[in-house]
Amino acid sequence: MKKVVIIGGHGKVALLLAPLLKDAGWEVTSVIRNAAHINDVAAAGATPVLHDVVSSSHEELTGLLAGHDAVVWSAGAGGGDPERTYAVDRDAAIASMDAAVAADVQRYVMVSYLGAGPEHGVPPENSFYAYAEAKAAADAHLRRTSLAWTILGPGALTLDEPSGMVNTTPAADRAPGASGNTSRANVALVAAAVLDRPDTILRTIEFSDGQVPIAQALAP
Repeated sequence: MKKVVIIGGHGKVALLLAPLLKDAGWEVTSVIRNAAHINDVAAAGATPVLHDVVSSSHEELTGLLAGHDAVVWSAGAGGGDPERTYAVDRDAAIASMDAAVAADVQRYVMVSYLGAGPEHGVPPENSFYAYAEAKAAADAHLRRTSLAWTILGPGALTLDEPSGMVNTTPAADRAPGASGNTSRANVALVAAAVLDRPDTILRTIEFSDGQVPIAQALAP
């Protein structure tokens, strides 16, 4: 049985992703920081593991990931404090990539956001700036690794029901002000789909809710 680790296992996307992966035949481990979240993670079909990836050493992270076939990064500081944002969304994410390489995990899926990158355009005075900078750095580091990576760039996240339909037009090609709303449930569906699709390796896939079935939209 294939084994996957979801880092940020109590996030809304992760809790939707875990049962999808379990149903697809994966053995799912979800990494969380808060013991109060153990029951929620277990109910989603994952094995909860308490571990703080921010304070973890390289050796500890490598040991955590060893023996798995894939890693999904779905953690985030949740905005607010810039120092915490850089610590989680940049530094811990990069540390997990290096640990995945050391542990010979191979497959790595990063949940980023629509429009991420060095040309994100967010001004320094904006509260989103630290997150944009952190994600740009983490995504760039992932592209430089030897991992079989996929970067997912969903638009503004909602709690809408899954449609299974997306729009994969890149952010740079979208009209100014165009809706990029993306249900977290669709993000989970896309994340589950790419793990089983070698044709998504070494690709950045930006998407929002749309009108094209996910299986079709993921074609290169």
